[in-house]
Amino acid sequence: MELELNRIQLYGFHAVLDTTLPREETLEMIVPDACPDILRVVDTDGKVLISRREAMDGRVELSGAFRAAVLYIPDGESGVRHLDVTIPFTCAAEDKDITPGCCVVASARLCRADTRAVNPRKVLVRAEAAIDITVFAPKSDDICTHVPDAEAQGIEQLTETQEVYLTACVQEKPFSCTDEITLPVNKAAPAELLKSRVSFSRGDAKIIGNKLIFKGSANLSILYRGEDDGLYTTGAELPFSQIMEVSGVGEDAECELTLALAGADCTLDSGDDRLMTVSVEVLAQAVVRELRVVEMLSDAYSTKEYLTAEWDSCAVEGRLDRGVRTQNVREVWEAAVPMREVVDCRAAVGTVSRAREGEKLILTAQVEVQVLYLGEEGELCSACHPVSVPCALELPEGTACFCQCEVVGDVYASAAMGGIEARFSLDFRFCALSQRQLTGLSDLRPGEAPEQAGDQPSLVLRMLEGGERLWDVAKAYGTTIGDIISANELEGESAAAGRLLLIPRRR
Repeated sequence: MELELNRIQLYGFHAVLDTTLPREETLEMIVPDACPDILRVVDTDGKVLISRREAMDGRVELSGAFRAAVLYIPDGESGVRHLDVTIPFTCAAEDKDITPGCCVVASARLCRADTRAVNPRKVLVRAEAAIDITVFAPKSDDICTHVPDAEAQGIEQLTETQEVYLTACVQEKPFSCTDEITLPVNKAAPAELLKSRVSFSRGDAKIIGNKLIFKGSANLSILYRGEDDGLYTTGAELPFSQIMEVSGVGEDAECELTLALAGADCTLDSGDDRLMTVSVEVLAQAVVRELRVVEMLSDAYSTKEYLTAEWDSCAVEGRLDRGVRTQNVREVWEAAVPMREVVDCRAAVGTVSRAREGEKLILTAQVEVQVLYLGEEGELCSACHPVSVPCALELPEGTACFCQCEVVGDVYASAAMGGIEARFSLDFRFCALSQRQLTGLSDLRPGEAPEQAGDQPSLVLRMLEGGERLWDVAKAYGTTIGDIISANELEGESAAAGRLLLIPRRR
Protein backbone atom coordinates (compact mmCIF):
# COMPACT_ATOMS: atom_id res chain seq x y z
CA MET A 1 0.00 0.00 0.00
CA GLU A 2 1.31 3.43 -0.90
CA LEU A 3 2.41 5.57 2.05
CA GLU A 4 0.97 9.03 2.46
CA LEU A 5 3.33 11.87 1.55
CA ASN A 6 2.68 15.51 2.33
CA ARG A 7 2.71 17.51 -0.92
CA ILE A 8 2.61 21.13 -1.97
CA GLN A 9 1.93 22.67 -5.36
CA LEU A 10 4.41 25.22 -6.64
CA TYR A 11 2.50 27.40 -9.09
CA GLY A 12 4.16 29.79 -11.49
CA PHE A 13 5.14 30.46 -15.11
CA HIS A 14 8.03 29.62 -17.37
CA ALA A 15 9.08 31.30 -20.61
CA VAL A 16 8.49 29.08 -23.61
CA LEU A 17 9.43 31.77 -26.15
CA ASP A 18 11.60 34.88 -25.92
CA THR A 19 12.34 36.46 -29.26
CA THR A 20 12.46 39.66 -31.29
CA LEU A 21 10.60 39.66 -34.59
CA PRO A 22 11.67 42.08 -37.32
CA ARG A 23 8.72 43.42 -39.28
CA GLU A 24 8.82 45.53 -42.42
CA GLU A 25 5.80 46.95 -44.23
CA THR A 26 5.41 49.18 -47.28
CA LEU A 27 2.44 51.20 -48.48
CA GLU A 28 1.84 53.12 -51.66
CA MET A 29 -0.28 56.17 -50.92
CA ILE A 30 -1.95 58.88 -52.96
CA VAL A 31 -1.44 62.39 -51.59
CA PRO A 32 -4.83 63.71 -50.38
CA ASP A 33 -6.42 66.42 -52.50
CA ALA A 34 -6.18 68.92 -49.64
CA CYS A 35 -2.37 68.62 -49.60
CA PRO A 36 -0.07 70.39 -52.08
CA ASP A 37 2.16 68.51 -54.52
CA ILE A 38 5.42 67.04 -53.25
CA LEU A 39 8.62 68.71 -54.37
CA ARG A 40 11.00 66.85 -52.03
CA VAL A 41 10.54 64.36 -49.17
CA VAL A 42 12.61 65.39 -46.15
CA ASP A 43 11.91 63.03 -43.27
CA THR A 44 9.77 60.11 -42.08
CA ASP A 45 9.13 59.47 -38.41
CA GLY A 46 6.50 57.64 -36.43
CA LYS A 47 5.55 55.08 -33.84
CA VAL A 48 4.37 51.49 -33.59
CA LEU A 49 1.05 50.71 -31.91
CA ILE A 50 0.07 47.28 -30.61
CA SER A 51 -3.62 46.39 -30.72
CA ARG A 52 -3.82 42.59 -30.33
CA ARG A 53 -1.78 39.75 -28.81
CA GLU A 54 -3.09 36.22 -28.89
CA ALA A 55 -1.64 32.86 -27.92
CA MET A 56 -3.02 29.80 -29.67
CA ASP A 57 -1.94 26.22 -30.18
CA GLY A 58 1.68 26.26 -31.31
CA ARG A 59 1.89 29.96 -32.16
CA VAL A 60 1.44 33.52 -31.00
CA GLU A 61 0.02 36.29 -33.18
CA LEU A 62 0.39 40.02 -32.77
CA SER A 63 -1.16 42.83 -34.76
CA GLY A 64 -0.98 46.60 -34.73
CA ALA A 65 -0.11 49.52 -36.96
CA PHE A 66 2.70 51.81 -37.99
CA ARG A 67 1.69 55.45 -37.58
CA ALA A 68 4.10 57.45 -39.72
CA ALA A 69 4.43 61.16 -40.44
CA VAL A 70 6.03 62.07 -43.77
CA LEU A 71 7.51 65.57 -43.91
CA TYR A 72 7.98 67.14 -47.33
CA ILE A 73 8.69 70.42 -49.08
CA PRO A 74 5.63 71.38 -51.16
CA ASP A 75 5.87 72.44 -54.79
CA GLY A 76 5.07 76.12 -55.22
CA GLU A 77 4.34 76.80 -51.54
CA SER A 78 6.41 77.80 -48.53
CA GLY A 79 6.91 75.90 -45.32
CA VAL A 80 6.94 72.17 -44.57
CA ARG A 81 3.89 69.91 -44.95
CA HIS A 82 3.15 66.45 -43.63
CA LEU A 83 1.25 63.30 -44.52
CA ASP A 84 -0.22 60.97 -41.91
CA VAL A 85 0.23 57.34 -42.93
CA THR A 86 -1.19 54.29 -41.15
CA ILE A 87 0.15 50.86 -42.14
CA PRO A 88 -1.45 47.86 -40.41
CA PHE A 89 0.65 44.76 -39.75
CA THR A 90 0.35 41.24 -38.35
CA CYS A 91 3.19 38.97 -37.29
CA ALA A 92 3.50 35.55 -35.69
CA ALA A 93 6.01 33.26 -33.99
CA GLU A 94 5.75 29.52 -33.49
CA ASP A 95 6.67 27.16 -30.66
CA LYS A 96 5.20 23.78 -29.83
CA ASP A 97 4.79 24.69 -26.13
CA ILE A 98 2.52 27.68 -26.76
CA THR A 99 -1.13 27.11 -25.80
CA PRO A 100 -4.19 29.39 -25.57
CA GLY A 101 -3.60 29.59 -21.80
CA CYS A 102 -0.24 31.33 -22.18
CA CYS A 103 0.42 34.97 -21.27
CA VAL A 104 2.00 37.17 -23.94
CA VAL A 105 4.23 40.11 -23.04
CA ALA A 106 5.04 42.29 -26.06
CA SER A 107 6.33 45.70 -27.03
CA ALA A 108 7.30 47.24 -30.36
CA ARG A 109 9.62 50.00 -31.47
CA LEU A 110 10.19 51.72 -34.79
CA CYS A 111 13.68 50.99 -36.09
CA ARG A 112 13.60 53.13 -39.21
CA ALA A 113 11.20 54.60 -41.75
CA ASP A 114 11.69 56.24 -45.12
CA THR A 115 9.58 57.56 -47.96
CA ARG A 116 10.15 57.83 -51.70
CA ALA A 117 8.11 60.15 -53.89
CA VAL A 118 6.92 58.13 -56.89
CA ASN A 119 5.52 61.34 -58.41
CA PRO A 120 4.24 64.64 -56.94
CA ARG A 121 0.95 62.94 -55.94
CA LYS A 122 2.11 59.49 -54.84
CA VAL A 123 4.55 58.19 -52.22
CA LEU A 124 5.93 54.80 -51.24
CA VAL A 125 6.37 54.55 -47.44
CA ARG A 126 8.48 51.86 -45.80
CA ALA A 127 8.57 51.21 -42.06
CA GLU A 128 10.60 48.68 -40.10
CA ALA A 129 9.98 47.63 -36.50
CA ALA A 130 11.48 45.32 -33.88
CA ILE A 131 8.80 43.50 -31.91
CA ASP A 132 9.84 41.92 -28.61
CA ILE A 133 7.70 38.94 -27.60
CA THR A 134 7.94 36.75 -24.51
CA VAL A 135 5.39 34.00 -23.99
CA PHE A 136 4.89 32.57 -20.50
CA ALA A 137 3.15 29.24 -19.97
CA PRO A 138 1.60 28.39 -16.59
CA LYS A 139 3.26 25.53 -14.71
CA SER A 140 2.59 23.59 -11.54
CA ASP A 141 5.13 21.34 -9.82
CA ASP A 142 4.12 18.73 -7.25
CA ILE A 143 6.69 18.65 -4.44
CA CYS A 144 6.79 16.21 -1.52
CA THR A 145 7.81 17.88 1.73
CA HIS A 146 7.72 15.08 4.37
CA VAL A 147 6.13 11.84 5.54
CA PRO A 148 3.44 12.48 8.18
CA ASP A 149 3.93 10.55 11.45
CA ALA A 150 7.25 9.25 10.16
CA GLU A 151 8.66 8.42 13.60
CA ALA A 152 5.65 6.30 14.56
CA GLN A 153 6.05 4.32 11.34
CA GLY A 154 9.78 3.83 11.82
CA ILE A 155 10.57 5.97 8.77
CA GLU A 156 13.70 8.06 8.51
CA GLN A 157 13.47 11.00 6.11
CA LEU A 158 15.95 13.41 4.59
CA THR A 159 14.67 16.90 3.72
CA GLU A 160 16.61 19.61 1.94
CA THR A 161 16.07 23.34 1.68
CA GLN A 162 16.18 24.68 -1.86
CA GLU A 163 15.98 28.27 -3.12
CA VAL A 164 14.04 28.88 -6.34
CA TYR A 165 13.46 32.14 -8.19
CA LEU A 166 9.87 31.74 -9.27
CA THR A 167 8.07 33.66 -11.99
CA ALA A 168 5.00 33.89 -9.81
CA CYS A 169 2.71 36.29 -11.67
CA VAL A 170 2.25 37.71 -15.19
CA GLN A 171 -0.32 40.48 -15.24
CA GLU A 172 -1.32 43.43 -17.38
CA LYS A 173 -3.37 46.61 -17.25
CA PRO A 174 -4.36 49.07 -19.98
CA PHE A 175 -4.60 52.75 -19.04
CA SER A 176 -4.54 56.17 -20.67
CA CYS A 177 -3.01 59.58 -19.96
CA THR A 178 -4.62 62.80 -21.19
CA ASP A 179 -3.67 66.43 -20.66
CA GLU A 180 -3.87 69.88 -22.18
CA ILE A 181 -0.69 71.83 -22.81
CA THR A 182 -0.25 75.45 -23.72
CA LEU A 183 2.29 76.25 -26.41
CA PRO A 184 4.82 78.98 -25.49
CA VAL A 185 3.82 82.54 -26.36
CA ASN A 186 7.38 83.46 -27.41
CA LYS A 187 7.01 81.20 -30.46
CA ALA A 188 4.77 81.61 -33.48
CA ALA A 189 1.24 80.22 -33.19
CA PRO A 190 0.98 76.71 -34.70
CA ALA A 191 -0.36 76.31 -38.21
CA GLU A 192 0.11 72.53 -38.48
CA LEU A 193 1.22 69.67 -36.25
CA LEU A 194 3.88 67.79 -38.17
CA LYS A 195 4.86 64.80 -36.03
CA SER A 196 5.09 63.45 -32.50
CA ARG A 197 7.03 60.73 -30.67
CA VAL A 198 6.35 58.97 -27.39
CA SER A 199 8.83 57.55 -24.88
CA PHE A 200 8.35 56.26 -21.35
CA SER A 201 10.14 57.02 -18.11
CA ARG A 202 9.83 54.47 -15.31
CA GLY A 203 9.52 55.44 -11.67
CA ASP A 204 9.01 53.39 -8.54
CA ALA A 205 7.29 50.00 -8.67
CA LYS A 206 6.46 48.24 -5.41
CA ILE A 207 4.05 45.62 -4.13
CA ILE A 208 1.80 46.35 -1.17
CA GLY A 209 -0.53 43.53 -0.23
CA ASN A 210 -1.92 42.16 -3.48
CA LYS A 211 -1.41 45.45 -5.35
CA LEU A 212 1.45 46.49 -7.62
CA ILE A 213 1.82 50.27 -7.51
CA PHE A 214 3.93 51.74 -10.29
CA LYS A 215 4.70 55.27 -11.41
CA GLY A 216 6.26 56.93 -14.41
CA SER A 217 5.50 59.26 -17.26
CA ALA A 218 4.71 59.23 -20.96
CA ASN A 219 6.89 61.82 -22.68
CA LEU A 220 5.82 63.40 -25.96
CA SER A 221 8.12 65.23 -28.33
CA ILE A 222 6.15 67.35 -30.82
CA LEU A 223 7.24 69.19 -33.97
CA TYR A 224 4.94 71.79 -35.50
CA ARG A 225 4.98 74.42 -38.24
CA GLY A 226 4.26 77.93 -37.08
CA GLU A 227 2.14 80.50 -38.89
CA ASP A 228 5.44 82.11 -39.94
CA ASP A 229 6.43 78.78 -41.62
CA GLY A 230 9.12 78.24 -38.99
CA LEU A 231 9.68 74.85 -37.35
CA TYR A 232 9.22 74.58 -33.58
CA THR A 233 9.44 71.80 -31.03
CA THR A 234 7.68 71.37 -27.74
CA GLY A 235 7.26 68.59 -25.25
CA ALA A 236 4.67 67.21 -22.88
CA GLU A 237 5.18 65.00 -19.85
CA LEU A 238 2.15 62.97 -18.81
CA PRO A 239 2.81 61.49 -15.35
CA PHE A 240 0.94 58.39 -14.28
CA SER A 241 0.46 56.39 -11.10
CA GLN A 242 -1.32 53.09 -11.51
CA ILE A 243 -2.43 50.13 -9.39
CA MET A 244 -2.39 46.62 -10.82
CA GLU A 245 -3.80 43.52 -9.16
CA VAL A 246 -1.19 40.82 -8.49
CA SER A 247 -1.61 37.65 -6.48
CA GLY A 248 0.42 34.99 -4.72
CA VAL A 249 3.54 37.10 -4.10
CA GLY A 250 5.13 38.84 -1.14
CA GLU A 251 6.02 42.50 -0.86
CA ASP A 252 9.71 41.76 -1.47
CA ALA A 253 9.01 40.31 -4.93
CA GLU A 254 10.73 41.90 -7.94
CA CYS A 255 8.84 43.30 -10.91
CA GLU A 256 9.82 43.79 -14.54
CA LEU A 257 7.49 46.29 -16.18
CA THR A 258 7.01 46.47 -19.95
CA LEU A 259 5.11 49.47 -21.33
CA ALA A 260 3.64 49.07 -24.81
CA LEU A 261 2.16 51.95 -26.78
CA ALA A 262 -1.43 51.31 -27.89
CA GLY A 263 -2.41 54.80 -29.09
CA ALA A 264 -1.24 58.42 -29.21
CA ASP A 265 -2.97 61.60 -30.40
CA CYS A 266 -2.20 65.31 -30.43
CA THR A 267 -4.92 67.79 -31.40
CA LEU A 268 -4.95 71.58 -31.62
CA ASP A 269 -7.87 73.23 -29.87
CA SER A 270 -10.21 74.85 -32.38
CA GLY A 271 -10.98 77.72 -30.03
CA ASP A 272 -7.47 78.44 -28.78
CA ASP A 273 -4.63 78.11 -31.27
CA ARG A 274 -2.05 77.72 -28.47
CA LEU A 275 -3.89 74.97 -26.62
CA MET A 276 -3.13 71.36 -27.50
CA THR A 277 -4.77 68.18 -26.22
CA VAL A 278 -2.47 65.17 -25.94
CA SER A 279 -3.45 61.62 -25.03
CA VAL A 280 -1.55 58.34 -24.82
CA GLU A 281 -2.92 54.80 -24.45
CA VAL A 282 -0.59 52.37 -22.69
CA LEU A 283 -0.58 48.66 -21.96
CA ALA A 284 1.41 47.93 -18.79
CA GLN A 285 2.67 44.34 -18.53
CA ALA A 286 4.21 43.09 -15.30
CA VAL A 287 6.33 39.98 -14.79
CA VAL A 288 6.72 39.41 -11.05
CA ARG A 289 9.46 37.10 -9.77
CA GLU A 290 10.05 36.03 -6.21
CA LEU A 291 12.78 34.17 -4.33
CA ARG A 292 11.19 31.30 -2.42
CA VAL A 293 12.58 28.71 -0.02
CA VAL A 294 11.19 25.21 -0.62
CA GLU A 295 11.48 22.29 1.80
CA MET A 296 11.51 19.05 -0.17
CA LEU A 297 11.79 15.37 0.73
CA SER A 298 14.86 14.05 -1.04
CA ASP A 299 15.03 10.52 0.48
CA ALA A 300 13.36 8.17 3.00
CA TYR A 301 13.61 4.61 4.28
CA SER A 302 12.18 2.46 7.07
CA THR A 303 13.99 0.69 9.88
CA LYS A 304 11.10 -1.80 10.15
CA GLU A 305 10.43 -2.87 6.58
CA TYR A 306 11.79 -2.50 3.10
CA LEU A 307 10.40 0.44 1.10
CA THR A 308 10.63 1.17 -2.61
CA ALA A 309 10.98 4.80 -3.58
CA GLU A 310 10.54 6.80 -6.76
CA TRP A 311 12.02 10.17 -7.56
CA ASP A 312 10.92 12.91 -9.93
CA SER A 313 12.56 16.09 -11.24
CA CYS A 314 11.23 19.53 -12.08
CA ALA A 315 12.95 22.43 -13.80
CA VAL A 316 13.49 25.48 -11.59
CA GLU A 317 15.25 28.81 -11.99
CA GLY A 318 17.71 30.69 -9.83
CA ARG A 319 18.47 34.39 -9.76
CA LEU A 320 21.95 35.17 -11.09
CA ASP A 321 21.80 38.91 -11.67
CA ARG A 322 19.32 41.66 -12.33
CA GLY A 323 19.85 45.32 -13.05
CA VAL A 324 20.41 48.13 -15.54
CA ARG A 325 23.57 48.86 -17.50
CA THR A 326 23.71 52.36 -18.96
CA GLN A 327 25.88 52.96 -22.02
CA ASN A 328 26.67 56.59 -22.90
CA VAL A 329 27.17 57.01 -26.64
CA ARG A 330 28.93 59.77 -28.55
CA GLU A 331 29.09 59.42 -32.35
CA VAL A 332 30.41 61.76 -35.04
CA TRP A 333 29.86 61.36 -38.77
CA GLU A 334 30.12 63.39 -41.95
CA ALA A 335 27.09 65.22 -43.30
CA ALA A 336 26.35 65.65 -46.99
CA VAL A 337 25.09 69.17 -46.26
CA PRO A 338 26.84 71.16 -43.50
CA MET A 339 24.64 71.87 -40.50
CA ARG A 340 23.61 75.30 -39.31
CA GLU A 341 20.89 74.47 -36.79
CA VAL A 342 19.32 71.31 -35.35
CA VAL A 343 15.54 71.06 -35.66
CA ASP A 344 14.93 67.59 -34.24
CA CYS A 345 16.88 64.41 -33.46
CA ARG A 346 16.11 60.89 -32.36
CA ALA A 347 17.76 57.52 -31.76
CA ALA A 348 15.81 54.36 -32.59
CA VAL A 349 16.81 50.99 -31.12
CA GLY A 350 16.58 48.07 -33.53
CA THR A 351 17.57 44.46 -32.94
CA VAL A 352 19.67 43.40 -29.96
CA SER A 353 22.03 40.54 -30.80
CA ARG A 354 23.78 38.19 -28.37
CA ALA A 355 27.25 36.67 -28.54
CA ARG A 356 29.44 34.90 -26.03
CA GLU A 357 33.06 35.65 -25.19
CA GLY A 358 34.11 33.16 -22.50
CA GLU A 359 32.22 33.97 -19.31
CA LYS A 360 30.80 37.17 -20.81
CA LEU A 361 27.51 37.58 -22.64
CA ILE A 362 27.79 40.47 -25.10
CA LEU A 363 24.54 42.27 -25.91
CA THR A 364 24.80 44.57 -28.94
CA ALA A 365 22.04 47.00 -29.81
CA GLN A 366 21.73 48.37 -33.32
CA VAL A 367 20.72 52.03 -33.07
CA GLU A 368 19.87 54.40 -35.90
CA VAL A 369 20.37 58.09 -35.18
CA GLN A 370 18.42 60.53 -37.35
CA VAL A 371 18.82 64.30 -37.30
CA LEU A 372 16.53 66.86 -38.92
CA TYR A 373 18.39 70.13 -39.41
CA LEU A 374 18.74 73.36 -41.36
CA GLY A 375 21.68 73.58 -43.75
CA GLU A 376 23.90 76.60 -44.20
CA GLU A 377 21.52 78.03 -46.81
CA GLY A 378 18.48 77.46 -44.59
CA GLU A 379 17.32 74.36 -46.48
CA LEU A 380 15.71 71.55 -44.46
CA CYS A 381 17.82 68.39 -44.47
CA SER A 382 17.95 65.06 -42.69
CA ALA A 383 20.81 62.68 -41.98
CA CYS A 384 20.83 59.20 -40.48
CA HIS A 385 23.68 57.13 -39.09
CA PRO A 386 23.80 53.56 -37.71
CA VAL A 387 25.55 52.88 -34.40
CA SER A 388 26.34 49.56 -32.69
CA VAL A 389 26.26 49.77 -28.90
CA PRO A 390 27.72 46.78 -26.98
CA CYS A 391 27.09 45.84 -23.35
CA ALA A 392 29.05 43.07 -21.62
CA LEU A 393 27.52 41.01 -18.80
CA GLU A 394 29.46 38.54 -16.63
CA LEU A 395 27.17 35.54 -17.08
CA PRO A 396 28.07 31.86 -17.51
CA GLU A 397 26.93 29.68 -20.40
CA GLY A 398 23.42 28.31 -20.13
CA THR A 399 22.10 31.53 -18.59
CA ALA A 400 18.61 32.64 -19.60
CA CYS A 401 18.85 36.42 -20.00
CA PHE A 402 15.75 38.56 -20.53
CA CYS A 403 16.67 42.03 -21.79
CA GLN A 404 14.95 45.30 -22.66
CA CYS A 405 16.93 48.01 -24.41
CA GLU A 406 15.77 51.62 -24.65
CA VAL A 407 17.03 55.17 -25.13
CA VAL A 408 16.71 57.18 -21.92
CA GLY A 409 16.62 60.94 -21.65
CA ASP A 410 17.14 63.34 -24.50
CA VAL A 411 19.12 62.83 -27.69
CA TYR A 412 21.47 65.69 -28.45
CA ALA A 413 22.95 66.65 -31.81
CA SER A 414 25.24 69.47 -32.90
CA ALA A 415 27.55 70.50 -35.73
CA ALA A 416 31.07 69.11 -35.44
CA MET A 417 33.89 69.82 -37.92
CA GLY A 418 31.67 69.81 -40.99
CA GLY A 419 29.73 66.82 -39.73
CA ILE A 420 27.27 65.90 -37.00
CA GLU A 421 27.89 64.87 -33.42
CA ALA A 422 25.16 62.95 -31.58
CA ARG A 423 25.05 61.99 -27.90
CA PHE A 424 22.55 59.79 -26.08
CA SER A 425 22.26 57.17 -23.33
CA LEU A 426 21.07 53.61 -23.73
CA ASP A 427 19.75 51.43 -20.92
CA PHE A 428 20.09 47.64 -21.03
CA ARG A 429 17.58 46.29 -18.47
CA PHE A 430 18.23 42.62 -17.85
CA CYS A 431 17.25 39.69 -15.67
CA ALA A 432 19.61 36.69 -15.75
CA LEU A 433 18.38 33.30 -14.55
CA SER A 434 20.15 30.01 -14.01
CA GLN A 435 18.34 26.79 -14.80
CA ARG A 436 18.62 23.46 -12.98
CA GLN A 437 16.71 20.30 -12.18
CA LEU A 438 15.30 19.84 -8.69
CA THR A 439 15.01 16.14 -7.78
CA GLY A 440 12.90 14.87 -4.90
CA LEU A 441 11.00 11.86 -3.66
CA SER A 442 7.68 11.42 -5.46
CA ASP A 443 6.43 8.02 -4.22
CA LEU A 444 7.11 5.68 -1.31
CA ARG A 445 5.56 2.23 -0.80
CA PRO A 446 6.28 -1.10 0.92
CA GLY A 447 8.20 -3.57 -1.22
CA GLU A 448 10.08 -6.81 -1.17
CA ALA A 449 13.65 -6.64 0.08
CA PRO A 450 16.30 -8.12 -2.21
CA GLU A 451 17.58 -11.53 -1.14
CA GLN A 452 20.89 -11.50 0.73
CA ALA A 453 23.26 -14.49 0.89
CA GLY A 454 23.77 -16.00 4.36
CA ASP A 455 23.21 -14.50 7.78
CA GLN A 456 23.95 -10.80 8.09
CA PRO A 457 25.97 -9.59 11.08
CA SER A 458 24.22 -7.49 13.68
CA LEU A 459 27.24 -5.23 13.97
CA VAL A 460 29.43 -3.83 11.20
CA LEU A 461 32.73 -1.94 11.40
CA ARG A 462 33.52 0.44 8.54
CA MET A 463 34.68 3.92 7.56
CA LEU A 464 32.90 6.48 5.41
CA GLU A 465 34.09 6.35 1.82
CA GLY A 466 34.78 9.39 -0.33
CA GLY A 467 31.62 11.53 -0.71
CA GLU A 468 29.59 9.19 1.48
CA ARG A 469 27.25 10.63 4.11
CA LEU A 470 26.24 9.16 7.43
CA TRP A 471 22.71 9.08 5.95
CA ASP A 472 23.87 6.70 3.18
CA VAL A 473 25.43 4.27 5.67
CA ALA A 474 22.40 4.34 8.01
CA LYS A 475 20.06 3.66 5.10
CA ALA A 476 22.22 0.80 3.77
CA TYR A 477 22.20 -1.04 7.12
CA GLY A 478 18.62 -0.25 8.16
CA THR A 479 19.59 1.83 11.18
CA THR A 480 19.46 5.52 12.02
CA ILE A 481 21.98 8.31 12.14
CA GLY A 482 21.15 8.73 15.81
CA ASP A 483 21.98 5.09 16.55
CA ILE A 484 25.36 5.39 14.81
CA ILE A 485 26.21 8.60 16.68
CA SER A 486 25.19 6.99 19.99
CA ALA A 487 27.08 3.71 19.38
CA ASN A 488 30.29 5.59 18.57
CA GLU A 489 29.84 8.40 21.13
CA LEU A 490 30.16 11.05 18.42
CA GLU A 491 29.46 14.72 19.07
CA GLY A 492 27.81 15.10 15.69
CA GLU A 493 27.75 13.92 12.09
CA SER A 494 30.88 15.85 11.15
CA ALA A 495 32.90 13.88 13.72
CA ALA A 496 32.34 10.63 11.77
CA ALA A 497 34.77 11.52 8.99
CA GLY A 498 37.99 9.46 9.04
CA ARG A 499 36.89 7.19 11.91
CA LEU A 500 36.23 3.47 12.03
CA LEU A 501 32.54 3.33 12.90
CA LEU A 502 30.49 0.72 14.63
CA ILE A 503 27.24 0.32 12.65
CA PRO A 504 24.39 -1.29 14.63
CA ARG A 505 21.74 -3.00 12.50
CA ARG A 506 18.04 -2.86 13.28
CA ARG A 507 16.75 -5.38 10.78
